[in-house]
Amino acid sequence: MATVARQSLKIGLIPADGIGKEVIPAAKHAIEALGSDIPKPEFYNLLAGFELFARTGEALPNETVEILKNECDAALFGAVSSPSRKVSGYTSPIVSLRKTLDLYANIRPVATVDAGPDGKPKVDMVVVRENTECLYVKQENIISTENGLEARATRLITERASRRIGKMAFELALARPRKQVTIIHKSNVLSVTDGLFRETVRAVPSLPEVAGRYDNVTIAEQIVDSAVYRLFREPEIYDVIVAPNLYGDILSDAAAALVGSLGLVPSINAGDNFVMGEPVHGSAPDIEGKGIANPLAAIRSAALMLRHLGYYTGADRIDNAVNQVIREGQVLTPDLGGKSSTDEVVQTVLKKI
Repeated sequence: MATVARQSLKIGLIPADGIGKEVIPAAKHAIEALGSDIPKPEFYNLLAGFELFARTGEALPNETVEILKNECDAALFGAVSSPSRKVSGYTSPIVSLRKTLDLYANIRPVATVDAGPDGKPKVDMVVVRENTECLYVKQENIISTENGLEARATRLITERASRRIGKMAFELALARPRKQVTIIHKSNVLSVTDGLFRETVRAVPSLPEVAGRYDNVTIAEQIVDSAVYRLFREPEIYDVIVAPNLYGDILSDAAAALVGSLGLVPSINAGDNFVMGEPVHGSAPDIEGKGIANPLAAIRSAALMLRHLGYYTGADRIDNAVNQVIREGQVLTPDLGGKSSTDEVVQTVLKKI
């Protein structure tokens, strides 16, 4: 997304559930610390989440959606405590926002801060996850048969969604040194749905509107179960990974283990006209309110959001500050082996910004 000249940068803040209420303010403070490197930020405090649903019967108020659509340039989303059981009337607000705002790409960079013996990062990949379909269309039903209950789910893969997530992956690869896209699929079993995804993404460089643009990008592919194995055995083989929704969700969370904690991994939900930062971690109800939540993924998500908007200098300042804190290892939350509080980490990052 190209930089747009703005008098101010209007950002929706949606802490939602659990530790989202602790880490989104941290990201806000990091943005405010950038000063003149970005337009003056204006923030809108917005409601969503399962906790809101439990109180009001509404997980994503229309007011939140309308403000995001009509007032905001971008947004930051915290975490949601969606239950593992079916709750009548409830739909995850993050899933709804992705669909409503057409945020079709979930982009999750995963990289180690410390370099390996050759001076190169041990892990440096981006997982590009299609964000709007696959099993996450949530078309499920259950029926009673003579053999007991039978549950079925519809899996949706379309050429349109596969093509545009493929183009997003190729664009990201084009800007990276290695320029490689690995397509993740299971078309040896799911030959129709995964077959369509695989074939459509592979065909992206041949589209008339991008003729020759991706000639320097190498295409690889992996069966999803093999991809998980190789992710842990030899993560250095991956550069940009592109995957359908479910596989991308699993792979990106697994990749977070390679860098020490989900509390370090940022993401953005991106479309053609809007971007929403979102730390990869969940709502972590077990540590909510204890002041030990890791704010770094949320702060990194703010940087990723700014970078997508074209504010590279500000994004670099945030990323460099976070990387310094990690390298020094003196002020870290318990998930990274430290003893510091959320606020202590935030204040250290702000000083370095």
